[in-house]
Amino acid sequence: ELLAARAQALETAGAELLVLCTNTMHKVADHIEAKVTIPLIHIADATAAAIRNCEFSRVALLGTKFTMEQDFYRERLAAQGIQTLIPVPGDSEVIHRVIYEELVRGVIRDESRTEFTRIIESLRVAGAEAVILGCTEIELLVSNQDSPIPTFPTTKIHIGAAIDQAFELDSSPGRQKGSASG
Repeated sequence: ELLAARAQALETAGAELLVLCTNTMHKVADHIEAKVTIPLIHIADATAAAIRNCEFSRVALLGTKFTMEQDFYRERLAAQGIQTLIPVPGDSEVIHRVIYEELVRGVIRDESRTEFTRIIESLRVAGAEAVILGCTEIELLVSNQDSPIPTFPTTKIHIGAAIDQAFELDSSPGRQKGSASG
């Protein structure tokens, strides 16, 4: 309700699109979208488009336990033809712990990077063609150089989708570029 109220306030203030800058909170994206008339750029949709653009169909998903284990993210990807693999329970605990006990506190440890690389490799062996870095903080720890398979950094992907959508809005017929409303 709080996020929906904030979205309504932004719309009232003149916002023309919404970006919810977190993977996990997209579990309430449908509720937010129902409360506003402006588009919400869903992080899983933007990520799915990037994955499809690279012609992958089976990817690993790393994130908080909520993002990895609840259906809201995986179902959104599945609806777009993308199968997701998640780490085994012990590995998902490692990822969740590192996010909350290290990364959100600005702690970057080589040992944690090694663990993430090991987990990604196990998902590659299980059939993942690429890996979604489905928590904004994971991008602080893991990059393509650390991963045995291509990474999809959702923060960067989401920002790119928002910029693209904003430019589409700005170039809509009837809008003046550079105006106060555009």
